[in-house]
Amino acid sequence: MTSEIVINATREESRVALLEGGQVVELYMERKRDASLVGNIYKGKIIKVLPGMQSAFVDIGLEKAAFLYVADIMTEMEEYYTAFLDNGTERLDLYPKTAEEHLSIEEVIQEGQELFVQVSKDPIGTKGARVTSYITLPGRYIVLMPNVEHVGISRRIEDEDTRTRLKTIAAEIKPKGFGLIVRTASEDATIDEIKRDLEFLLLLWENIQKKKEKVSAPCLIYSDLDLAFRSVRDFMGHDVERLIIDSREEYERVKEFAGAYFSILDRIEMYEGKEPIFDAFGIDLDISRALGRRVWLKSGGYIVIDQTEAMTVIDVNTGKFVGKESLEDTILKTNLEAVKEIAYQIRLRNLGGIIIIDFIDMEKLENREKVSNAFADAMKKDRAKNTIYNLSELGIIQMTRKRVRESLGRVLCEQCPYCEGKGFVKSARTVAYEIFRKLKKMNLPADTAVMIKANPSVADLLSDEERLGIEDIENIYGIKVIVKGDAALHQENCEITVL
Repeated sequence: MTSEIVINATREESRVALLEGGQVVELYMERKRDASLVGNIYKGKIIKVLPGMQSAFVDIGLEKAAFLYVADIMTEMEEYYTAFLDNGTERLDLYPKTAEEHLSIEEVIQEGQELFVQVSKDPIGTKGARVTSYITLPGRYIVLMPNVEHVGISRRIEDEDTRTRLKTIAAEIKPKGFGLIVRTASEDATIDEIKRDLEFLLLLWENIQKKKEKVSAPCLIYSDLDLAFRSVRDFMGHDVERLIIDSREEYERVKEFAGAYFSILDRIEMYEGKEPIFDAFGIDLDISRALGRRVWLKSGGYIVIDQTEAMTVIDVNTGKFVGKESLEDTILKTNLEAVKEIAYQIRLRNLGGIIIIDFIDMEKLENREKVSNAFADAMKKDRAKNTIYNLSELGIIQMTRKRVRESLGRVLCEQCPYCEGKGFVKSARTVAYEIFRKLKKMNLPADTAVMIKANPSVADLLSDEERLGIEDIENIYGIKVIVKGDAALHQENCEITVL
């Protein structure tokens, strides 16, 4: 399936959409005031070591200290490492043979020590950035890894002959004291193109080393490419038909960058249409749909997506779909249709962490296997690392997906100030009955006048349908109750004042 990259660039932000078959499947945003830190290299200082968590906090000059886990600290004893590439677009994991081979964190670093680190995960929610001392410099065709002797090939390159050819090239050109990962884009690259990529990365590393010696921690040493340039470097594979940009200035920048390093100028286009580019490609419509809690399926069924701090829960329902055959057949068709939409929504919304998917219960084992296999196939195109567990007897699939950046909803939205993120508020009637209980607890002397200020929805209820409750309190306690609406008050709040 051919792909397209659509870039909407303005002074305030850049938005990049990856389209497959005309449908947006991945969306990246970078606001000038809140650019991604992934890939940035810092000279940091250890400010606190946490032996109980085998981790440390590192001051890299940001508002929140960065988090460094012991497995992400390079030592002379290490033979394996973890390589993180920007924005989670591609990743190769190499771990120590056993967890016991890692030294205790107190043996590796101490408070006050300066350390060379790279951001592997942006700050998310209340958490600071995650960093690693394994430095990786991604190029178009390869990733350079200083101080590591290793050659790896992207798992997305499946042809064995191609893997063998690329591994031979990498081993031949690899400088001593460096490791190389051959990226997916190298599949059709020539040895000269790969060599040129390596030369650029070696020069970049040399400049980073020079700057490192001149500065004190905390300090930014190297900032990764901006979103438009990363899109060219990371997404412009042979399956991408074109990259189209709506900004003349950005178009010229991207062409200059691509012309210097890659042979893709013929696939970069300037958008000349009058309609906004994201509207012309139907992308803004997909974004609006991706912010909703409920997503309808063509059959009439629907899925519900609820995102919490720790996990995302997705529920599948038949909705308006009643089917034409047996109940089991109706359920199977709904689940299989939901599989495609769920895989699509996970990529588009960039849902990460633990994901629980509750499919409609199926009695037949073969049907459960069909749904499980279909979901695994649908997730194969996902660039982010994910692990999927088999469908349980209860119709639940559990999975994890690497979370490197915030989800689309958290980037574009903020917590509702009215319900504080709960998604609901107490009903007007519930608040009215709470007011009755508060009045009874006050034990006011007879002939006292009381003013109740409440949200208009509550005040109207007290003055109309629940007026008898007010009158009962007045008669029993011998007090006078005055009700007044105040639109400035939250529906759940009220003010009771003795006059």
